[in-house]
Amino acid sequence: MFKGRRKYLWLMVIPVLVWWFCLPDPLFDASYSTVLLDRNEQLMGARLAKDGQWRFPGDELEVPETFEKAIVVFEDKRFFNHWGVDILAFGRAMRDNIKARSVVSGGSTLTMQTMRLARNRDARTLWQKGVEMLWAWRAELRYSKKEILQLYAAHAPFGGNVVGLGAASWRYFHKAPDQLSWGEAATLAVLPNAPGLIHPGRNRDALIAKRNRLIDKLEAEGIIDQTEASLAKDEPLPLAPHPLPNIAPHVLGHYTDAEITLHSTIDIDLQQRLAELVQRHADLLSLNGVNNAALMVMETESGEVRAYIGNVSHLQKGHQNDVDIIQSERSSGSILKPFLYCAALEEGLITPKGILEDIPTYIRGYQPMNFTQQYMGMVPADQALAMSLNVPAVRLLQQYGILPFKEKLIKAGITTLHYSPEHYGLPLVLGGAEVKLWDICGAYASMGRVLSHAYLYDHQYDKDDVHPPVLFQQGARSKEQGENEKVNLGEEAPVWDAGAIWLTFEAMSTLRRPDQEGQWETFNSSRPIAWKTGTSFGFRDAWAVGVTPKYTIGVWVGNADGEGRPGVIGLHAAAPIMFDALRMLDDDGSWWSPPYDALTPKLVCSESGWLATSSCMSTDTAFIIKEGETPASCSYHVQAYTDATQQYQYNPTCMPEAAALSNFFIVPTLAETYYKRYNPSYRSLPPLHPHCASAEQSNDNLAIIYPRPGSKIYVPFEWDKKKSRAVFSAVHRSDTALVYWTLDKHYLGKTKEFHQIEIDPKPGKHQLVLQDEYGSMVSTTFEVLNNE
Repeated sequence: MFKGRRKYLWLMVIPVLVWWFCLPDPLFDASYSTVLLDRNEQLMGARLAKDGQWRFPGDELEVPETFEKAIVVFEDKRFFNHWGVDILAFGRAMRDNIKARSVVSGGSTLTMQTMRLARNRDARTLWQKGVEMLWAWRAELRYSKKEILQLYAAHAPFGGNVVGLGAASWRYFHKAPDQLSWGEAATLAVLPNAPGLIHPGRNRDALIAKRNRLIDKLEAEGIIDQTEASLAKDEPLPLAPHPLPNIAPHVLGHYTDAEITLHSTIDIDLQQRLAELVQRHADLLSLNGVNNAALMVMETESGEVRAYIGNVSHLQKGHQNDVDIIQSERSSGSILKPFLYCAALEEGLITPKGILEDIPTYIRGYQPMNFTQQYMGMVPADQALAMSLNVPAVRLLQQYGILPFKEKLIKAGITTLHYSPEHYGLPLVLGGAEVKLWDICGAYASMGRVLSHAYLYDHQYDKDDVHPPVLFQQGARSKEQGENEKVNLGEEAPVWDAGAIWLTFEAMSTLRRPDQEGQWETFNSSRPIAWKTGTSFGFRDAWAVGVTPKYTIGVWVGNADGEGRPGVIGLHAAAPIMFDALRMLDDDGSWWSPPYDALTPKLVCSESGWLATSSCMSTDTAFIIKEGETPASCSYHVQAYTDATQQYQYNPTCMPEAAALSNFFIVPTLAETYYKRYNPSYRSLPPLHPHCASAEQSNDNLAIIYPRPGSKIYVPFEWDKKKSRAVFSAVHRSDTALVYWTLDKHYLGKTKEFHQIEIDPKPGKHQLVLQDEYGSMVSTTFEVLNNE
């Protein structure tokens, strides 16, 4: 007896279990479009779903009141009162169908229609209707009425390849669903019932009639008044589907198969205005065969990207305008120099005004050259950065170390340094590495963020201030001044010391810069900005980056295929775009206050810029890094006994009683030749008095420029297969001195004023000896390689 009852119990339980678990999860097995929104939820673009439909993801769809009221009145007026099946509507439909002896009404509720869409069954049989009813009852237990309405609105067909309210709203009315008028909502509400009505040129009268009947029902139900109904009926139907916006195609291109809604941080209005700006510049640059450009704007404080122009459009195909330059790895040019300057300040290798050597330099066969092919002899560090001089930067990197600099860049957010320090070598700071505009903007913005928060955390740093750009809203961070978010605080700077950043930005803030020909160019800007340009070898990449407390701007100009053009120079091609972009931003012109807790004032020599000594004739006060290494003291002042007019100097063996001790600012011999050209007031150390000419001379008066000690020389053949000659050079403090040249004890000749000599050395090791007429002597050893 009990077994029989259990059998019947199972016969009752199994159908209930089948019904309970009948709904799939997720309910819809469909592909979706990838949709890109701006920071204010404005549509910036979308891509077709894999099945070729415009079907926006429905998980975030908020059904507006206009469409909700319209669809409920049109399809299921008791939607909010039944449990998935409207018995009254179903009975009426059965009666009508029997009378007509055909199916004229289905009696399906919105819940049942949603289940039919989920099951994706075209056949309309009694069996299918029964399954839909069972699914509808179950769905009412799983979902709320709002969720069911959302599922329906996201998957209902709206004609052609348009599926879902989100896609339909944009395709037919070019607006978001929450902006639909009553007339527009009524038009879309009647379409799922007969999606074929929406077609340019036909069915328009039938669609208008159907819409207007729904508007009458809305008025009859008291949902809208007579005036609203009249205005709704007067609204025109869409003539044809609108193309969807395509405002940030290079962002969307990275997520084509994501099938999600991307909530970006981009400002659509700013994006469009800056895109037009970049396109105008690009059209002019294209006249010179320069076909690609990119721009990115970030909020410095939050790191949020406000504009992302990955490339420009071009009338002619073949220029790779679909390539996202912002994420492309390109030669850095000089854009990394401020990072080295900042790091060197922390290590005490420089002071802002400390002079650095800008002279012919040979380091293990590598000879860096300035863009102008000229040398300044000695140049203050901040001026070397503003002028983007290559030689001082390379010599500074040799001091700092390639490995520490690479590690510093990686910590700052440069993600493209894939190779060893040996691979990059000293050209790392001149364009020997490839970087992304994305990383460059992120690194400079992080510097600005650290500096802005210098007083925010009671002399502590937030390590999370150094982070990549934020393109999507979930990752955004923002802090108001005075707010104390103790997230990841520490005494040690995450990458850069705040004091070093401020000094670096001060050096970068001058608006007057020299071009490749040494001509100074001034950029107009009413707002202060720390900025840097860069030009890669072969004129392939032009960079410009600028930082203010509010915005960080990055620009790249060139050809995506790597073709170089003469006009691809950072100062001329990229910087104008950056400054034009700055003028379009709502920047208030504020600037960073000095982070006094990270700086300490020191007396420095007015002439050398290094820490003052008792020999310095005049001093200034300058900031140096408080927690950094102490910079070197001035070593450029020499005391010598001279006559009253300082025309001659004496040494102890021939010094008269009337000799006076004088103080001179003297730069190294090799640097002096170039330094005097740019500093007419510079006075060399006076020559020895003729009465002292026989006394021992200092070798500091004479220096060999080339070859450098231990260098290996390769003497090539000319085009006619004749062997060329090596050109050796030297400098002397005296413009009238004679210099005698000897190679391996064989006399080569003498020079005066311009000390250069051509020779044809044989392969092997050699010693070159130079001696002036006063007895000063210098020598160097080198090796000539066999090229036969």
